[in-house]
Amino acid sequence: MSAVVFDHPWLSGLFGDAQMADLLSGARQMAHMLTFEAGWSRACGKAGLFDPELAEKAAQAIESAEIDFDDIKAGMSIDGVPIPRLVKQLKAIAPPETVHKGATSQDVVDTALVMTLRDAAELIAGRLMELDAHLNALEAKFGDAPLMGRTRMQAATEITVRDRLLSWRLPIKDHLVTLDHKRADVEKLQIGGASGDRKALGDKADQVIAEMARALNLAPNDKAWHAMRHGIGGYASFLSLVTGSLGKIGQDIALMSQQGIETISISGGGGSSAMPHKQNPVAAELLVTLAKFNATQVSAMHHTVVHEQERSGTAWSLEWMVLPQMLMATARALKTANELVQNITRIGDKQA
Repeated sequence: MSAVVFDHPWLSGLFGDAQMADLLSGARQMAHMLTFEAGWSRACGKAGLFDPELAEKAAQAIESAEIDFDDIKAGMSIDGVPIPRLVKQLKAIAPPETVHKGATSQDVVDTALVMTLRDAAELIAGRLMELDAHLNALEAKFGDAPLMGRTRMQAATEITVRDRLLSWRLPIKDHLVTLDHKRADVEKLQIGGASGDRKALGDKADQVIAEMARALNLAPNDKAWHAMRHGIGGYASFLSLVTGSLGKIGQDIALMSQQGIETISISGGGGSSAMPHKQNPVAAELLVTLAKFNATQVSAMHHTVVHEQERSGTAWSLEWMVLPQMLMATARALKTANELVQNITRIGDKQA
């Protein structure tokens, strides 16, 4: 039995998201780490730090490596990071003097992380744009219909459906703009070496970094951000704000669908085992749940910004525990919101 709802045998039917799960999978993470290691061998070879022919031989061997994940798992319990065992496996199949030398575990793991965040951002952006399109279509169809405006959940004055839909749609556009900024904050190469000063690279540091940035399609970093996690923390805050906006949509829909109010009709509601006549607003409720989940988790992510000196084990590993769940919650919320909005068949006050 899984302790996490996102991959639980049946709870994942409500909470899981297959596309984001694939981006976060061990196989995908390992592929990113191997990309780093192969790129590292080549970059150091081009800079003259490694023998160029041996470096290319190493890079090709790394790219085709078959990794023993059980060994990586065993090493993780001892080393607290997967890289020592990974490097040992790679040195067994490639010229060892051209593997990983001058890099550190955090360079590999953090660069793999931002490659994952880049993939996740593309998925999130696509779903945000899809949701914006669906909300636009809903506005075109029902926007002029009358609707009772409600303040503090009490009847206020008459508005139009468009007025409420704008409070759903406009934040989506804002989030797309914000995402571009967050991507610029985090999609940066991580290279610092043992203590973050790149000393092992000597006067070749800039050349190696430029080549790695080009090969991995990431921005070069002016200084290792091993202990500067505000960018990652800001990305997590963004995720929470996205699910918060979706939670607002879900909360509105749940209230609008209440018996006696019924200013919205939705196809495909959830069933009840005890009351077959009911159609529960499961999707709307899920949006609220996921918003509250991410709002709770973002506090933990802000704790991970506190990295002591040049590297933290505690803050870093806490980040590994929390951020993937926030990504899963965000992806699931976006998928649910898109499905929910498409299932709206009527919105507005019923006409006499």
